[in-house]
Amino acid sequence: MRVLHIGLNDYLGCGGTGIATYRLHHAMRQAGADSKILSRGRSTEDPTTAKMPRWRVAELPLEILAAKVGLRDFARISTFKIKQHPFYEAADVVTFHGIHSGTLSYLSLPSLTADKPGVWVMHDMWAFTGHCAASYECTRWQTGCGDCPHLDINPRVARDTTRLHWKLKDWTYRRSNLTVVAPSTWMAEQARKSMLGRFPVHHIPHGVDTAVYQPLDPAHCRSALGLPPDKKVLMFAAVNLRLSHSDGRGVPKGADLLLKALIGLPAALKSEMVLLTIGNGGEEMAQMVGIPVLNLGYVVSDHLKAIAYSAADVFVSPTRAESFGLVLLESMACGTPMVSFRVGGVPDLVRPGVTGYLAEPENADDLRAGIVQLLEDDRLRTRLGEQGRALAEAEFTLRQQAHRYLGLYRGLLEGCTLDAVSTNAAAPHRADL
Repeated sequence: MRVLHIGLNDYLGCGGTGIATYRLHHAMRQAGADSKILSRGRSTEDPTTAKMPRWRVAELPLEILAAKVGLRDFARISTFKIKQHPFYEAADVVTFHGIHSGTLSYLSLPSLTADKPGVWVMHDMWAFTGHCAASYECTRWQTGCGDCPHLDINPRVARDTTRLHWKLKDWTYRRSNLTVVAPSTWMAEQARKSMLGRFPVHHIPHGVDTAVYQPLDPAHCRSALGLPPDKKVLMFAAVNLRLSHSDGRGVPKGADLLLKALIGLPAALKSEMVLLTIGNGGEEMAQMVGIPVLNLGYVVSDHLKAIAYSAADVFVSPTRAESFGLVLLESMACGTPMVSFRVGGVPDLVRPGVTGYLAEPENADDLRAGIVQLLEDDRLRTRLGEQGRALAEAEFTLRQQAHRYLGLYRGLLEGCTLDAVSTNAAAPHRADL
């Protein structure tokens, strides 16, 4: 099986999308597939990855002009050279990951999927909206976009070209050979409601290396990080920890909501806890939160992240929009219970009374209640942590993810159409492939 993954980056540089792509690629190779990555940026020396071909002289002025008029995703005309790349020529199947923000001209999809099946992994909503990766409360993507209320939501556009983009995407998909994969039941439901509903939509959750992300001795982990052994440790991780953002809906990962929740914590609990953070720009929160903060900065090492999760008593994710929640899966695999909001794909991982506490969206008081409940109940934390670890091993290993994708690819290459998965809301945790 020869598989090509196409996306923004091979590992780093695009948050969870790059990490999830590289992990899947590596797991496929371990499963015996000849997997390769072709990306706009390259952050590793891995010989199974390569940068996309570029027409730099022609594209630079075109990209500048396109950005000014809100047509950024048309500018990467060198996309059409991908068919001449050895990675593409050798591939049986092409899988697309996070191709927006000038990575790929989506107008090339009919050409790229004409001779071999294409699989599009829904790391966000961009594939079926007029421009945004997360639509929040807006549902205009179901009817054609236009008159966009949030032009500054990433990826931003300078002018309201959302209806044009929506129509062109619809036109493009009518001429493409695609199968859609969603990492969460929620994302699968959104895809089926969208213009992508014309294609088979499958649910294959992301996986995690449970040999790396596993429960480690908390005392040893705290000692390694310099954390006090007698404090309760609350952990928060995101690429961007800043409390303000130019995004039209505030901070996507909810650092501002977490701050509100933490400021209102009981004084007694504050006095016996520490906040452990991973990500960029955590200095502002450290100054305002009113409790000791240890910020590890942006962490690349999976082993160091596993140490951090294992050192924590509770992991909190105050996210406003989430297609899946990779940090939640990592926490769960390390046996650390979670508190998060009932948004997007989060409920697949944070299951009330099983792996953590689900708060109502945007409700900092409810988020605080979950934090207090878990930090003050040692037995509950232990039970939720053990159940989370068991669930990660049962449903979310990288080996399972790789074999589910390879099974899908085999069906496509044999000319079979696998049945689209059930969207039974009562059992969102079930693996569908």
